[in-house]
Amino acid sequence: MKLIVAVDQNWAIGYQGDQLAYLSEDLKRFREMTTGHTVILGRKTLATFPGGKPLKHRKNFILTTDPDYVVEGAEVFHSIEAVIKAADAEAFVIGGASVYQQLLPFCDTAYVTKMEQSFQADCFFPDLDEDEQWSLQDCSQPLEQDGVTFRYLIYQRKKES
Repeated sequence: MKLIVAVDQNWAIGYQGDQLAYLSEDLKRFREMTTGHTVILGRKTLATFPGGKPLKHRKNFILTTDPDYVVEGAEVFHSIEAVIKAADAEAFVIGGASVYQQLLPFCDTAYVTKMEQSFQADCFFPDLDEDEQWSLQDCSQPLEQDGVTFRYLIYQRKKES
């Protein structure tokens, strides 16, 4: 599996149930990378999408502990084991924080949009620069939109030797 996430310089990903910034270039890249693939997300993350509806042109796997939760246009899973069994190697984990944390050990590639500033935040992603299991493979030139400078980073899980 892969994951895709936008973080600030402190690896923050959200505040009060929303993402830190909306960068149209990053949203376009997200759409291009995930279209045609399975996306794995939590119920709370789905609620932040327009109309609380699943993403179009993607197979949406929603992870929740709520046994009564149903959503049209998506498959609902109640355990990490079940969603891992159903997902393929090209699936993208897209959040939120608890879903990232639970599925990070099963991911081999992380596509990170890193904003070069800090935001007020209450939700964080693990710092892959500090994690010995991950290595930075690629870093784009800095980009800027609406006063926010950001880079696209690609991390790979190190192969066990």
